[in-house]
Amino acid sequence: MRYKNIFFYVILIITSEKKGSVKMASPLADRLRPKSLDDVVGQQHLIGKGKILRRIIESNQIPNMIFYGPSGVGKTTIASIISKQSGKKLVHLNGTTASTADLRETFEQLDTIDGMNGILLYLDEIQYFNKRQQQTLLEYIENGRITLIASTTENPYFYIYNAILSRSTVFEFKPCTADDTKKAVERAFNILKEESGGKLVVEDGVTEQISSACGGDVRKAINAVEMCRISAALDGENRVITLDDAKQLAQKSSMRYDRDGDAHYDILSAFQKSIRGSDENAALHYLARLLEAGDLISACRRLLVIASEDIGMAYPMGIVITKSCVDSAMQLGLPEARIPLAQAVVTLCTSPKSNTSYVAMDRALADDRAGKYSDIPEFLKDSHYPGAKKLEHGGGYIYPHGYKNDYVKQTYLPDAIKDTVYYEFGDNKMEQTAKKYREKIIFEAENPK
Repeated sequence: MRYKNIFFYVILIITSEKKGSVKMASPLADRLRPKSLDDVVGQQHLIGKGKILRRIIESNQIPNMIFYGPSGVGKTTIASIISKQSGKKLVHLNGTTASTADLRETFEQLDTIDGMNGILLYLDEIQYFNKRQQQTLLEYIENGRITLIASTTENPYFYIYNAILSRSTVFEFKPCTADDTKKAVERAFNILKEESGGKLVVEDGVTEQISSACGGDVRKAINAVEMCRISAALDGENRVITLDDAKQLAQKSSMRYDRDGDAHYDILSAFQKSIRGSDENAALHYLARLLEAGDLISACRRLLVIASEDIGMAYPMGIVITKSCVDSAMQLGLPEARIPLAQAVVTLCTSPKSNTSYVAMDRALADDRAGKYSDIPEFLKDSHYPGAKKLEHGGGYIYPHGYKNDYVKQTYLPDAIKDTVYYEFGDNKMEQTAKKYREKIIFEAENPK
């Protein structure tokens, strides 16, 4: 009786679906998933006509590959397309949930009829596999019986075992452009309009809003489309998706940020390089991305580094101004912190640049690490303790303040490196002025009147 009841409900659901009274559709993103490379939006640097990944796929000789890039940009879609035309049995595992036992179960299928042509293992989020789990794959991908396509949102050169990397080709997937995303959003709305019998109205600007707000993540954009349809207000027989709805449902979607991930370091790198390159507009853009993610501390720390590393001796007051701005920002907190930080960014961008002090420090560190030094000269050693004179520490030291310009020539470096030059004056106005002053006091010391 129990099984008869189950059968009855299955028939009821199927019948209801045919009549249109019950909807049991899969998620919109799955219904829209491309079936061929020509339908995939974005990644044209990899799958465009004549591009390398497309040529590999069309050859049907699939190597071990690692797809690296942010979420929602087509990694799983392209892997699915490959699996369908490879002739191999597809096994899909996720690194967040799969275990070594799941891998062994996959390997056992090689001895079955289904696995006689080999297995294509699609391993999503491989970065969550530990070293031992990744090593378990080696024997099987080495002999070619298993073809591995692994995907990761993290830099594979940091998170994937070297032996796996050396046997795989890494392809980097990029965030989709707003124009690319727009194609998928338009297709999604067209499907929803068809399914509604034309009773879905989309206001002007909705497609563009979702496409631009989702930061190159096509899956997020399609999910936003589906949420817009679910929440659409009823206007007579039609459901209307408004621009205001789209703004609320797609807001914050563009913030692809993880304080321990690649996006964090990429934004900070772009931030510093923009300031070093004297582009205040780009620097403000990257600062905005940091602050919008709530990462005030990283922005402040990086500004303090930049003030000394990239502006340095060309404008020594830059670090003073930056420190004041950072202190103000930390006391104010967000959102007001953006105001002094913007001042610091513009100050540093429009300042002359010099890395001479930073380079000099690294040269000194390199010598120290290489053991290029000898004992400190005796006259420089501490003489403020009993017994210093017996050791002849501090003897012969000349006090510079007793001389003209507060300068007297002495050799301060250890004998082994006494002629080494670490710091070289930059060609900016500030350092050239300091250089001229240095030359003047040395000349006057060597040529007393």
